[in-house]
Amino acid sequence: MTTINDTTYEYRIARPEDTGAIEAVDGSFTTRTVFEVAVSEDGFALREVPVDPPLVKVFPEHEGDEEGDEGEDGDGLTFVAVSGDGGLAGFAAVSYAAWNRRLTIEDIEVAPEHRGRGIGRALMGQAVDFARERGAGHVWLEVTNVNAPAIHAYRRMGFSLCGLDTALYLGTESEGEQALYMSMPCP
Repeated sequence: MTTINDTTYEYRIARPEDTGAIEAVDGSFTTRTVFEVAVSEDGFALREVPVDPPLVKVFPEHEGDEEGDEGEDGDGLTFVAVSGDGGLAGFAAVSYAAWNRRLTIEDIEVAPEHRGRGIGRALMGQAVDFARERGAGHVWLEVTNVNAPAIHAYRRMGFSLCGLDTALYLGTESEGEQALYMSMPCP
């Protein structure tokens, strides 16, 4: 438990009764900058550029037939942050694959009214603890190039860029965006 601005938060593994609240978390964001991706024969470069008006991104609803939060080995968990009033402040869904000792952050979201309070960092801490328990060598995630607030947060947490996928979002509501991959060694 932690207390931030007179609000106490409990961090724990999600329970079946948390499913509805997890699905209801508003993961949308607004940003005044995005990362422009320049691809060359030798790799890629990012350049943060302003957008006016600010970009508002609302993620599409997840389909029920998606893989979910279990890795190839079925070793996945969802961690939640619950505020003192019992409301869900955020969650992090993770999976572990033993073959490459990778803990994947499948999804991490913090409700807008709880952002800026360290909830995301604390949830990431829960994920890293789980990674350590499993013997993970690194933690890995994917983020869209337009989510500058998340990219900055991940960098502050110790993640660095490790890859790019220019085709991941083709044919989706996010077409035109680029998938950036970030990782950090498991401390």
